[in-house]
Amino acid sequence: MKKLRMGIVGMGMAFERLHYPAYQKLQDKFKITAICDLEIEKAANWQQTLGLSPKDIYDDYRKMLNRNDIDAFDIMVPIELNFKVTEDIAKAGKPIICEKPLAPTREQAEAAKQLPTKFDIPILIAENYRYNDEINIIRDLVRNKDIGEVYHFIQNRVVDFPKDMLKNKFPAVEWRQHPDFPGGAFLDTGVHDMSALRHILGAVHSVHAFGKEQKEDFAPYSVIQANMRFTSGVIGQFTFFSAGKEMQRPLVGLRIFGTKGEIFLEERDCGTVNIAYNDGSGKQIPYKAQQGYYYELLNFHKAASGEEALSVPPELEFGDAITIFAILESARKQTIVQVDETEEFDFKPYLQTNTLPQTEQPTIH
Repeated sequence: MKKLRMGIVGMGMAFERLHYPAYQKLQDKFKITAICDLEIEKAANWQQTLGLSPKDIYDDYRKMLNRNDIDAFDIMVPIELNFKVTEDIAKAGKPIICEKPLAPTREQAEAAKQLPTKFDIPILIAENYRYNDEINIIRDLVRNKDIGEVYHFIQNRVVDFPKDMLKNKFPAVEWRQHPDFPGGAFLDTGVHDMSALRHILGAVHSVHAFGKEQKEDFAPYSVIQANMRFTSGVIGQFTFFSAGKEMQRPLVGLRIFGTKGEIFLEERDCGTVNIAYNDGSGKQIPYKAQQGYYYELLNFHKAASGEEALSVPPELEFGDAITIFAILESARKQTIVQVDETEEFDFKPYLQTNTLPQTEQPTIH
């Protein structure tokens, strides 16, 4: 199959630091045809690097939708715009990659999960944690009962948002410091952790959370603590600390305890998944960090040729997002909140219909 010709919406850090390096590795499969950003100069700065002409630079993505030389779109906009932009492009019949989370509110998330069926187009949510090697390694260890039956887990995430706001990092942007969506940094970052936990352990039955309120805009709570029960019966504890620093090493990270031993991932960039068995033995599984962006683009391209299903359609990402919304609701109401209505996500429709058709010219309708 020939290259997919991509239209990029949003030329900020997500493109520069996450998606663009993956596109560079997959130049035999993708060609960036046009780009858009509300700040036109931000898009214009990429013109020479991407080999584009001035007519390929836009400040309004709607002006790009009818171009015959764009096969699909990659959307990287502020979270509050995710659903609106995705819906507009879906109406035009263009396949989509959209950054996580799929929508800023539960109501919009409900609508977003219907878009692939409503407009008969494939949509991939770019949740890189579901594609990262370390998460897939741990998922397979759990599924194969390498540590026996799983009892419980501990997941600890620490983000020094106040300090990172002053650096050249993602928290430095205005829309993250003063978010126009519930949860702020907890939705933006915590949804990754929910995706990973659900990828490993399955659907979430219910949550019971408490939060330490703060006045700063970037998140409603400086710390949020959630007890979680999965439909499999596994229970666990998830902590998200958005306003501090973890000084101890190794980090607590993710620990999963089973009848035969324990899986330990210090943090996603450490490069090693550790397994310690109750008999005193153990093993280490090395992996290459930060490969999710590459794999999600590769998955999108393979779906174009019908080789495989999209791994993270909106219906799946919906479960990740509503887990965050449920934790926020639980902390606010100080009560147990049910999350998933069903135990498993049904991939069957994506194996039969919602793939991009294979054609000589990768124009997708």
